[in-house]
Amino acid sequence: MPPKAFVSWSSGKDSAYALHEARRLGLAEIAGVLTTINEVYDRVAMHGVRAALLDRQIAALGLPAIKVPIPSPCPNDIYEARMEEACERIKAQGIRHIVFGDLYLEDIRAYRIEKLSAAGMEPIFPLWKRETGSLAREMIASGLSARIACLDPRKLDRSFAGRRFDMDFLRDLPNGIDPCGENGEFHTAVTAGPMFAREIPVRIGETVERDGFVFTDMIPAPSCQTDK
Repeated sequence: MPPKAFVSWSSGKDSAYALHEARRLGLAEIAGVLTTINEVYDRVAMHGVRAALLDRQIAALGLPAIKVPIPSPCPNDIYEARMEEACERIKAQGIRHIVFGDLYLEDIRAYRIEKLSAAGMEPIFPLWKRETGSLAREMIASGLSARIACLDPRKLDRSFAGRRFDMDFLRDLPNGIDPCGENGEFHTAVTAGPMFAREIPVRIGETVERDGFVFTDMIPAPSCQTDK
């Protein structure tokens, strides 16, 4: 039997597809999701996704969630202390594994292994070292639907903000930009896919620049208001 595991849930495509692949490949029985919430903005940390949209994702997953509030900005010692507390809550359920959507950044993988090992836990990396161009196309072919929620304007033009993560998006990416945004070029918010019981309709709000990043707001909407 595969081990029970929580998924480190960013609200984006990589964590969503890692959840799907962990199930499909029999790597883990998914017991819940773990996510960090910016206390100041009430949004998913880094991605800037509204807590209301996060809640709709969680409902569509049909899984329990542990939300970890963090300040903005968040010193690393506070982040690590709160994540340690979250790990203790997970371990109290008899669970010793966390699934991550990391692709190829060795330093991040090593950091996760180190911190989880200190907490008596282990990571699972279902997407590790998969070629990101093929992986991006595989995600899209699976029925995964996402939009660009955040981007780094130093790496990617602001015009990509809010766009669908689809084949047109991949074709339009400049040379040198990772198709999955693994180097921080962009982050996504997932609204449909094989990991969800149903699609999450959204309407697209304003695009703003804050703290050096460009964010596009995505607002949960009734199905009749779905932005196509």
